[in-house]
Amino acid sequence: MNNTNEKNGYEHFMLKEIYEQPETIRKTLDVDLSDMNIDQIFTDVERIYMIGCGTAYHAGLIGRLAIEKLAKIPVDSEIASEFRYRDVLWAPNSLIIVVSQSGETADTLDALRKAKQNGVKSLAITNVADSTIAKEADKVIYTQAGPEIAIASTKAFTSQIITMYQLAIHLASVKGTLPKEELESLNNDLMQVDKIVEKVLTQQEKIKKIAEKYKDVQNAFFLGRSFDHVIAMEGQLKLKETSYVHAEAYPTGELKHGPFALLEEGILVVTLNTQDHLAEKTLSNMKEVKERGANVMAICKEQLEESCKQFDDVITLPELNSVLTPLLSVIPLQLFSYYMALFRDCDVDKPRNLQKAVTE
Repeated sequence: MNNTNEKNGYEHFMLKEIYEQPETIRKTLDVDLSDMNIDQIFTDVERIYMIGCGTAYHAGLIGRLAIEKLAKIPVDSEIASEFRYRDVLWAPNSLIIVVSQSGETADTLDALRKAKQNGVKSLAITNVADSTIAKEADKVIYTQAGPEIAIASTKAFTSQIITMYQLAIHLASVKGTLPKEELESLNNDLMQVDKIVEKVLTQQEKIKKIAEKYKDVQNAFFLGRSFDHVIAMEGQLKLKETSYVHAEAYPTGELKHGPFALLEEGILVVTLNTQDHLAEKTLSNMKEVKERGANVMAICKEQLEESCKQFDDVITLPELNSVLTPLLSVIPLQLFSYYMALFRDCDVDKPRNLQKAVTE
């Protein structure tokens, strides 16, 4: 990999780090959890608490969905700044998993300490060796993203997601919760995802043109179901922090419970539709949004491309197991946020009022 502290021809660190993701994904995939002696902390675990802030919280949400689906262990995902202050009714045989790129996030560190004070076993997922969180957790899995300079996290997020999938598949294998053939197929798909991400990145120019088209929008909605909703949350966060555009993420099914009132001519609605079993329902909702005059930007699998042509802009993703599609669908949203910031003359790598590690 090139020197991570240099831009190496890229205009900004954020763009460089977006393009480093195939390599950082490969490096994270090389981590073999079976060699890390983590099984002992999962012995008899009945509930997992998945804790993080910002983008790390979103990675935890992916982890919750993956672990519950594959390993059949109940998972509660919470924002660390809320979790640390509430009276937690710890379930018997609990485990806390804390996610932090820097390993120094103050709220996440406090949540970890709270768990340890209550005798709860702990696992940290972090990108920085010898960080405080890494030192204090019972076990640590290091993501292999390398130093991330831009404040808006990109490659650290996909490395965290890779780790979540590895963990879910490993636990499912150990617990025998899914057929061996199904797990092998999923793991084989995961091992190929770096090459598929490279294909998604080839749509850079198309996404750049879409961003230029919407550079003056002031409000945007991001919609999705299940795994897609989590990436909608990450997409709206990226747009907010890089471009200063007001954006909100909602589960697609919640539109009619309030947000529908805000739909009007010209508003931008970004919809994700990659979950096969939810595709038709989501498509129906997208049509309703379009009928209200919104500009709809659809991110969908190639098999839905024809159905999505009725929308204003369509970004298609290669076919992949629906469980793993967050690794693909987040890439266009990272690029979209980057170019929106560029066209709006924002400080891409150092957004106002933000810092890389929130340590107090």
